[in-house]
Parts: sequence; C-alpha cells; structure tokens
Amino acid sequence: MTAPETTPEQIAQTLIYPYLNHAVKFLQDEYATAADIDNGMRFGCGYPAGPLAYLDSVGPGMVRDALAARYAETGDSLHKPVALLDRMADEGGTFHGNAGSSGATVPEFKRDITRVGVVGTGTMASGIVQVFAQAGYDVVFVGRSQDKLDGVVGYIAKNIDRAIAKGKSTEEDKQAVLDRLAGATERVALADADLVVEAIAEDLAIKTELFSDLDALVKPGAILATTTSSLPIARLAASTTRPGDVIGMHFFNPAPVMKLVEIVTTPQTEPEVDETVRALTAKVGKVGVSCGDRAGFIVNALLFPYLNDAVKLAEDGVELSRIDAAIKEQVGLPMGPFELLDVVGNDVSLAIEKELHAEFEEPGLAPAATLERKVAEGKLGRKTGEGFHTY
Repeated sequence: MTAPETTPEQIAQTLIYPYLNHAVKFLQDEYATAADIDNGMRFGCGYPAGPLAYLDSVGPGMVRDALAARYAETGDSLHKPVALLDRMADEGGTFHGNAGSSGATVPEFKRDITRVGVVGTGTMASGIVQVFAQAGYDVVFVGRSQDKLDGVVGYIAKNIDRAIAKGKSTEEDKQAVLDRLAGATERVALADADLVVEAIAEDLAIKTELFSDLDALVKPGAILATTTSSLPIARLAASTTRPGDVIGMHFFNPAPVMKLVEIVTTPQTEPEVDETVRALTAKVGKVGVSCGDRAGFIVNALLFPYLNDAVKLAEDGVELSRIDAAIKEQVGLPMGPFELLDVVGNDVSLAIEKELHAEFEEPGLAPAATLERKVAEGKLGRKTGEGFHTY
C-alpha cells in the first residue's frame, strides 16, 4: 500500500480531533465535569493539557469544521461534531473558561475512616497499601500466603528506601509506615475496617465472590471499594446486601507515584459514600475525578479509541515512527501511540477496546485488525520484547 500524503499536522489532527470530540460528548452527556475530564487525562496519562483545555487552545471552530469535513468523507458517527461542540464553535465560547471545578465544593468525611483494609498482594494492591499507610492510616491487607504478605512489605520498604536515597524520606518515616501495616491470610481480619479496597484479578466471577464474602464479614457502614478499571461496579454491588456502600476507586499504576483516582458511582451508591471517598482521596494526596459506572470510565474511554485509531492509520500506510513523532511534536504528548501501546500491553489494549465496542456499539470502536493480529502472535509490547516496536 502506498502511504497517503500526510504532514505531521494532518496526522495529529486525524488522531486528536476525534478524541477531543469524544471528550466534549462526555461533558454534553453530563457524564463528568470539564475539570474532571481534563484532570483525568492530565494526571492519568501525564498529558500537558486535558482535552477540553487543548480544544480551547486550538479553537472549537477549527476542530468542528475539520471534523465536519471528515464526517462527510467517512460517515463515521465518531467524526460527527457533537451538538455542544457545534454550539461552542458558533458562539465563540470556550470549554475551559466555563469548566468550573470539581473542587468548587470541598468534600467532607461523612463517615469516619480510621482503619483501611486492602485485599490483594500484587503491585497495585501493594501500592495502595503504601498510599494509605503513608497518609497515616492503619492498614490491614489480606493475601493467600505469608510469602505474598511479605512481598507487600518488601515492595513498600524498597520504595521508601529509594525515596530515602533521594533525600525525600527518612528511616524514621519508613519505620512509621511499616508499623502501620498488618498482614493476614484470612479475610475475617477485615471485619473492623472502615473501608475495604479490593485489588485482585480483573475477573468478574472472582470479584463477585469476594464482594459477597466481604458483605458478610465487614461491619455495617463500612465502605466497599473496587479498583477495577473495566468491570461493571453495579454487578459487584448487586452481590451484596449493601449496594449503597459500594463504589469504585480506580487507582492508576503505580499507585504511590500516579496522582489520579477515578471515583466511580453506581445509581445505588449513597451520596455520603461518594463524598467520603472524595474527601479520603484528597487526604491521601491524590487527585480524584468523579464519573459514572460505564466501560472505560473517563481515561480509558478517551485514551483507547485514540490508540485504536492510530493503528488504523498505520494500516492505511502511514509509518509508525511518523505517527509517534507527529503526536509528540504537534500535540506535546509524552509518548506516541505505538510507544504507549507497547508500554500498556497490546493484550490489555485489545481487551479494553473490545469492552468499549461492546458497550457503546459504535462501529468505529471495533478493534483494529493489526492490534488483534499482534495479540494473536504474542507480540504484546515491552513485556514480550516485541509489539509495534522491537525492544
């Protein structure tokens, strides 16, 4: 195939403008506030600006007109400018200037949180244990074996040792954190926790069983949170007798480093649970963004269609290196789409894209054939030594 004539600017517009349109639809649907949409991409992906702020800098009119021309060519509904973008372009308004702030009303603790439980011993769970312990909370964490529990302590100690070496922590701080930790191999140890955070495998059946078990074990009034990045939280809540106490706390990995937590409510989540979790997220030094319970939440639902579009653009004959370079040079993103796909893992990316396609039923969200082939060939990215690039 002969590569189409594309300048770096055209490559960037082809990939970024649908992403901006998608973000405007989130705002139009009142799925999330403008501030939370922008903060999600800034703190979840390390982007220099959120999509709505970036759209303002480019100009709603320019983006609307370019998308309208592309929609006329493709007929893809994801390229059709959403009504809010159309209106802002006509009125000459801006999104960021009218964004408000997710922190306009400072959230307050409506339930007391003094003791935190974490289920899981993997990297994500270990990081979450560290976040809470460093914020001064006593943390009990549950794993399948003593070796797994020791691994959590070792992970945290290693992280703090690294901070000590950089002059950002002290031996006294390290000991104080470790003194707040208590490991257990039985879930009954969570009985007195005020908040339990689940951070186990992304398997609905396994998580559902866990939430049913926690419902029977954990004291009344305790909040049950899940770190799922993709599974329906309402399904987990339905496995309990207290769906109002169930909420999503999607930490980004590694939790001690990444600032973002997506706070996800179902229609059953009690307002006081939502507000308490938002207050807690701020207290542990994270940026919380609020959204509803649907595939991808904010970050993945905006990020992965853009990555998928990049693969489709490469299928049209544009070189991977040119696409990566154009995105970094023109938009200022820290990584090009293929570099990012290889870091995330093509198997993870494919699974998320399939979930988005299944939930939203948009033909344009169908996974790119090349992405599916890479996964079938075991070329998953950095973790296998080869993905879209070779390592």
